[in-house]
Amino acid sequence: MGKTTGFIEFKREAAPYRDASERLLDFDEIYTQPDAPHLEKQGARCMDCGVPFCQSNAPREHRIGRAGCPIHNLIPEWNDLVYRGQWRDALDRLHATNNFPEFTGRVCPAPCEGSCVLGITDPPVTIKNIEMAIIDRGFAEGWVKPQPPLSRTGKTIAVIGSGPAGLAAAAQLNRVGHSVTVYERADRIGGLLMYGIPNMKLDKASVVDRRVELLRSEGIEFKPGVDIGDGSGSTFDVSELIAKNDALLLTTGATTPRDLKIPGRKLNGIHFAMDFLTANTRSLLDSNLEDGQYINARDKDVIVIGGGDTGTDCLGTSLRHDCRSLINFEVFPAPPEERASNNPWPEDPVVFKVDYGHAEAAAKFGLDPRTWAIDSLEFIDDGEGNVAGIKTVDLEYKDGQRTTLPKTERTWETNLVILAMGFLGPEHYLSKALGLDLDQRSNYAAEKGSYETNIPNVFAAGDCRSGQNIVVRAINEGREAAQSIDRHLMGSSVLPG
Repeated sequence: MGKTTGFIEFKREAAPYRDASERLLDFDEIYTQPDAPHLEKQGARCMDCGVPFCQSNAPREHRIGRAGCPIHNLIPEWNDLVYRGQWRDALDRLHATNNFPEFTGRVCPAPCEGSCVLGITDPPVTIKNIEMAIIDRGFAEGWVKPQPPLSRTGKTIAVIGSGPAGLAAAAQLNRVGHSVTVYERADRIGGLLMYGIPNMKLDKASVVDRRVELLRSEGIEFKPGVDIGDGSGSTFDVSELIAKNDALLLTTGATTPRDLKIPGRKLNGIHFAMDFLTANTRSLLDSNLEDGQYINARDKDVIVIGGGDTGTDCLGTSLRHDCRSLINFEVFPAPPEERASNNPWPEDPVVFKVDYGHAEAAAKFGLDPRTWAIDSLEFIDDGEGNVAGIKTVDLEYKDGQRTTLPKTERTWETNLVILAMGFLGPEHYLSKALGLDLDQRSNYAAEKGSYETNIPNVFAAGDCRSGQNIVVRAINEGREAAQSIDRHLMGSSVLPG
């Protein structure tokens, strides 16, 4: 795979983002497009290893950390094809395991690169860059075309939720001839892809809508603005979907945010991250932010509590609003520069990283926005019901125990706080309407592999089943659930998992 001595001859050169000072002026995508010779050289670094750990993902319950590709992308094969200039064949290999490489090539944290065998001694292959380039070229060349099924089975399936799991399942089920309708409570199709990830990381018109339109042209029906529940209020009765369809798949995501229940939480100016990001993207798409229907960070002293991808997205969005100052609280200490002994290869390395939002904050304010090992104690009232500050205390971690450090209390001025501390699981008005069993973490109870719930002909996949996770794992669960549903309806399935 690749050039025999390529990993010796060529250094890793990842495609850079657009210059931070330039990209802060707009919500356009942050990526640059490297030319074909550059990518072919990077593909040449794939080293024909005996076992390609990059694509050899182990079951989640069998390992401590994340490792390899959850959808078993044929990474060495398409690296080799790109090196040889066979881009059309590389696209076929990419689509063999991944319905939406234009999504994962942009927003996946690339556990495959953390498991690259070359990464044991040298920087790993730029797998994510190559993946994104293959699919972008495929669209540009007109190689990606609608492929509707040649015949229909007569079976109908309803999918609730249009995020990556729901879309992947719908694509697979439609491919074998089932009639699929996807229901989405938001006003646009895409779920997390549409409103949970900001435009500068994943463009909605040129990337998300493009794929949705392709799926629609293949025969999938989409119904946005339909909230499924028990039929009360503005919800549509889920029992009608069960009665009218041969199967129902729940892919509603893990949308219950983790709250910060400290004194002052009810003050004005404290918002959940998804409320902040969703309102911004909706206003951006509706009016280019001219309608004012979003939480504006302009001239605000912003504190984002919580890191991860969502926290970084809140940083990037606040900066594009032209906030006055920006701080990011992290409850854990800063990760090490190199792998720790308890984080061995081929696990995804837990090391210090500078993501796009951190680099942008440094470009604007001169320093990384993160403050590590800090805990919030109380929100401060300005006397009129608005947040004016946060009291905090520093933390120390030793032998796996967390303690507060004496005499480290501080007060930080802020008039906009964004809570980006992750998610607890799915909302439960739909599960209550169904009488659905839950697991110990309040997720929909369904065994991985079968994805069957306790309700006949009702299945569940993605974050609502497994808990908050990455986009590529949601795609994996959607594909596997489609195979299970197809087998359930037809007795056997030709769909890959």
